Amino acid sequence: MSGTQFKILIADDNPQGAELLEAYLADTDFLVKTAGDGEQTLKIVSEWNPDLILLDIMMPRMSGFEVCKRLRSNAQTKTIPVIMVTALDQLADVERAVDAGTDDFISKPIKQNELLLRINALLKARHSANDLARTLTYLEALQQSGIQSPAR
Repeated sequence: MSGTQFKILIADDNPQGAELLEAYLADTDFLVKTAGDGEQTLKIVSEWNPDLILLDIMMPRMSGFEVCKRLRSNAQTKTIPVIMVTALDQLADVERAVDAGTDDFISKPIKQNELLLRINALLKARHSANDLARTLTYLEALQQSGIQSPAR
């Protein structure tokens, strides 16, 4: 994973909230973009293909719940890790976020170290899943071509 510059999209309609998250990521190697509402979030995702999304729930034009559902229903975006970052902290909100397809949920106020740990864990998991998928594709191609994989 080292040497890879990951792209993170921050989706938050509150400029101060987005700026705080950007500040938390300032000393990392992450490339960061921001979106101010749900529709803009989906537009940036389709154009920029981020590696992870920090997604506020309460946004204009489309809630974070709806954004997450749309991401999960699209083959191109369904595997992008999503961390919902919100002032909501009730169990029902967490359940709704999980039902929408979020990978993680953090209630504000957010601790920088915790956020970075969660981001890195999800990026590592996605990187491993992508490696596994590439290996599987390679092995399937070998099998179809009739070439035997090396014995162990």
